[in-house]
Amino acid sequence: MDSEHVSLGVGSEVVARRGRAGPSGGDMAGVDLSDGAAPRVAVWRNVRVLRAALQTGFVAGVVALGFWLAGNLTSNLDRLGIRRDFDFLQQPAGFRILGSDFEASGTIREALLVGLANSIRVAVVGMILALVLGIVVGVARLSQNWLVARVASGFVELLRNVPPLVLVIVFYQITLDVLPRIQDASVQSGFLLSNRGVWIPWLTFGEGSAPYVATLGLGVGLAVLVARLRRAAFERTGRPARAGLAATATLAVVAVVGWVVLAPPIEPSVPVLEGRLVEGGASLYPEYLSLLLAMVLYTASFIAEIVRGSIQAVPKGQTEAADALGLTPGQRLRRVTLPQALRIAAPATGNEFLNLTKNVSLGVAVGYAELLRVAQTATGNGQPAPQSLSIVLIGYLTLSIIISLVVNLANRRLQLVER
Repeated sequence: MDSEHVSLGVGSEVVARRGRAGPSGGDMAGVDLSDGAAPRVAVWRNVRVLRAALQTGFVAGVVALGFWLAGNLTSNLDRLGIRRDFDFLQQPAGFRILGSDFEASGTIREALLVGLANSIRVAVVGMILALVLGIVVGVARLSQNWLVARVASGFVELLRNVPPLVLVIVFYQITLDVLPRIQDASVQSGFLLSNRGVWIPWLTFGEGSAPYVATLGLGVGLAVLVARLRRAAFERTGRPARAGLAATATLAVVAVVGWVVLAPPIEPSVPVLEGRLVEGGASLYPEYLSLLLAMVLYTASFIAEIVRGSIQAVPKGQTEAADALGLTPGQRLRRVTLPQALRIAAPATGNEFLNLTKNVSLGVAVGYAELLRVAQTATGNGQPAPQSLSIVLIGYLTLSIIISLVVNLANRRLQLVER
């Protein structure tokens, strides 16, 4: 036993010596083999340490570059005598904004808020219309009718291959050149079309209409609750849910009862032409109308392709199962194909919404008073450009982040929950 212990001890010592010396007798740099321990790699060869060092160096470089740019900017501003603060936001703007109640006596901060609201107005309406039109065109591209499919294909191929700025300018010129002058225009069926804009029927909300608007909001909440209860009953019993019909009926009942009980001061407003002035209705000025049409049609052409590809990505077995159940082509599309296709199309459609929102800044080419246009006007009146443009950057960045959050939440909500 003693001899065995001695021999083992000698063997261990030999292995330790070989580990330190290496198989060829040279030193193994950076490797330390202790008794029973794993080999330790030198710090300058450790992958984790190298990754952390590279990332730290990159962050330090970016921070240093940022400080250098900020210092360069401040030194140039001081050399040119340009202010570096944001106190100019409280000064009078000195210009009016078409299509709003903003006057020249308002502050620059209020003018920028009006420009941001105008950007949001185009983005929100454009996203809704582009989504609806894109779904319709995407489905039409797969139609069995040759003419419908070719027209949809022509729509997509024409609009998505033209720069959006060109579309904005083309629609603006069409609005100015094709529509009649205001003195030659007339109201037809409540609509007024002229080269000064388009007026449509609208609603006027007087003082005291807030309770009825709150009642409508309550009705929307009740409609959503009824739809969920109907779907839950369908899952339990298998009876037709008709959730959409029940929700619509609930909202209609709440709206009618609230109208009778509260008698809100809400009246329809129809445009009336008096000489060269238009009273009543809602106005869509040529700048807004051309920008909105360009954004809707351009974005819809991309959404149509996304929808078409998503429909084709639905497994063929789903369509065969729908046919086996005896569903009509319309029911198959509405109940089986589109719900699955829209789940696939959600992330890519969100990207198109982001593009639409950022492309709203192209309205500066036709004088639409969105955020960038207002900032440029303020800069032309002698206000500091770096601060004004930084506000524009922050504004569009905020809108993009909000849209990304909403799209991500919707995408997470649409995802299938698997076991």
